[in-house]
Amino acid sequence: MNVRNRPGSGQLCCPSNFYRQPPRILIVDTSPPWWSHICSSLCEALDNFLTMACSLEGPYRLPLFSLYTVNSHLECLLPFVQVKGNLVRLRSCVEELRSVPWEGCTQLLGGLFKQAVRDSVLQFKQYMHHISVGSQINSSSIEVTILTCRSGQAVVKHLEDGLKDTDLGNLQRLQVIQINLDWSLVGEEPKQSLGRPCSPGLGDLQDSQMLGMEIDLQQVENDSVTLENMFKVWLHEQSGYREHIHLLLPPSLQGCSSDLMSSGRTKPVCLKCDLQERLLSPTLLPGSIDLGAKTETILDFLLPSKGQSAHPHKLVAVRALKSEGVCESVLYGLPLIMKPTSCWQLDWEEMETNLQHFHALCHVLRGRDWFLLVRYEPSLSARAVPSSGPALFSYHLLQPSPSLSLLLKPVAARELLLPCHMPIVSEDPPEGPLARIQVCSPCSPVTLPTFGLGSLYYTLLLSTKKL
Repeated sequence: MNVRNRPGSGQLCCPSNFYRQPPRILIVDTSPPWWSHICSSLCEALDNFLTMACSLEGPYRLPLFSLYTVNSHLECLLPFVQVKGNLVRLRSCVEELRSVPWEGCTQLLGGLFKQAVRDSVLQFKQYMHHISVGSQINSSSIEVTILTCRSGQAVVKHLEDGLKDTDLGNLQRLQVIQINLDWSLVGEEPKQSLGRPCSPGLGDLQDSQMLGMEIDLQQVENDSVTLENMFKVWLHEQSGYREHIHLLLPPSLQGCSSDLMSSGRTKPVCLKCDLQERLLSPTLLPGSIDLGAKTETILDFLLPSKGQSAHPHKLVAVRALKSEGVCESVLYGLPLIMKPTSCWQLDWEEMETNLQHFHALCHVLRGRDWFLLVRYEPSLSARAVPSSGPALFSYHLLQPSPSLSLLLKPVAARELLLPCHMPIVSEDPPEGPLARIQVCSPCSPVTLPTFGLGSLYYTLLLSTKKL
């Protein structure tokens, strides 16, 4: 029997899609001479990303995509097109972008960036006016990203001045991505104008900051991996309607000190959190083999797309565990990242208090080298459903990280564990086999990033396109 389908099983499964994912418009500055230095890496990253986005099964993570180029004039290489099922057209657009000339006029006409943003908003309004009622497009706004090698601050200032009297009601977010170049290799002195490439002073900027009229300014390096990761941010769930999880911390936990929570509290501390995927499930890739139950993804935690009265799922902390006492053999499925919620429906004071409590929890867990065992708490309606047997609750492990986040991993309950008795070998292996294996082993180990096999999984994803 599939445990997920048993009434009252406590499994975190609800039918949902990535509701209100915004369409994306990419505006690329292809002005010479800088275009020749970013063309190859950008087109490779965009080709890899679109190939993967088109091939993913499941919900629409990127519903619509459009591409503009800006140099001496503005050109729309790709009007709005649905991403899923349009791989041939999208890759053809990437090849057209790759063929944009590297040489030509170096002076950018003043109003082209703001004109591109205006055309993007107008294009979306016209598209939404003509689509059918049953379309998969549920978002009422778009996100526009501008890629350029010019001074990001100058471009932002130009957009602020040019768009201050423009109706941008359908524009949810405007982002300027400044691609950093090694100007010693470019061989041309930057000009002091809007066409001036990035100045050394921009190196003091953080990864992302808000400037002026809610325009994001971000800097990235000119390599295909970094650019591809920038595009893959679009695959995250973007609705932000309300928080995903309520993490309840009782006044005391079994087997641990009560000072995990604030002293003197008589009721549980409720942390409001959002979940973010760390990996894409391999079962979403075409041709993957289903070797058993589906691994858990963020879809198990998202609210239903219809009917906004559903309450966030509840996870109740039941015990603090020493990290060295956790065995990887009882963990399964794909990891998720839990972070403080950014739900726009909460007021600023509540979000700030929630952030401080979340920070305190991460600090205590890291300082004491603890993991937190949590149990999914089913809703009252789920409890009322009669079951043919005892309820099976799902458990998860929360692991603190150096960043302000927790890694969420499913834990197998005792009822699911099979007997496993493996003898412990105390003596060393024979010299002959040991020497042979040492010769065959790699010379040096590879360090993978925090939170799992990120680079290895990235390599596997790239190989699917080549296969």
